[in-house]
Amino acid sequence: MRRLGICPNAYYNYRKHRKAGYYAQKEKIKELIEEIYHSHNGVDGYRSMTAYLERRGYGYSQTTIHKYMNGELGLHSIVRPKRPGTKPGKPHKIFENKLKQDFTAEEINKKWCTDFTYLFLKNGDVRYNCTIIDLHDRSVVASITDRRITSDLAVRTLQKALDSQPGSKEGLILHSDQGSQYTSKAFVEFCESAGVTQSMSKAGYPYDNAPMERYFNTLKNECINLYEFRTEAQMYQTVEEFAYVIYNHVRPHSYNGYKPPFEARCA
Repeated sequence: MRRLGICPNAYYNYRKHRKAGYYAQKEKIKELIEEIYHSHNGVDGYRSMTAYLERRGYGYSQTTIHKYMNGELGLHSIVRPKRPGTKPGKPHKIFENKLKQDFTAEEINKKWCTDFTYLFLKNGDVRYNCTIIDLHDRSVVASITDRRITSDLAVRTLQKALDSQPGSKEGLILHSDQGSQYTSKAFVEFCESAGVTQSMSKAGYPYDNAPMERYFNTLKNECINLYEFRTEAQMYQTVEEFAYVIYNHVRPHSYNGYKPPFEARCA
């Protein structure tokens, strides 16, 4: 080094200070990760965390964030097992599967998916949520929670979705499973009167309606399972806020390149 006119002390001081800057930045990012993780009740994995950091101007790879979260901070997204459910009943009419697991849509309001799921109050009472999402961007277009899982709840949810999306009837496909609520005379006739084409999964094949399975998994893991609901009013409000605010406008979705559904919808 002296032959090159470089003072050894200056060189090693340079290296030391350069690494000090790196470690300072790393600690800053790890503190930010912890802040985001805990403010979101521990539901974020490394993929969504990478997206949240990017929104704040920090461009890191998913591999790096995975190392920081899982390896160094011990932070893991909360995942709880899903309980199976059943939907008994004699069908009025069964429809062919028009989607055939093609869960893409070039335009909004052309392919919708719907399903029911169960939600528990603190005292063990069950409530049922019916949701409809648009496959174009995975946005929730309608969500209603009620005390009974009926064809009327399915009809009201579809009516709410149609009212929220004017002009959405032409060429609209609504995909569901073969639950008795969707095969009932009341629901089939409502779809026919509204000009909505029904499509149905093969019996016993949840992957035929995978986007709905994923949404309900997200709803439970990132919302329902984090709280103890003493009243149905609390539950209903929380579910709606999650669907229409957090999920549609805040939470990054991998299908949209980690943009929230409504950001992708309006792009």
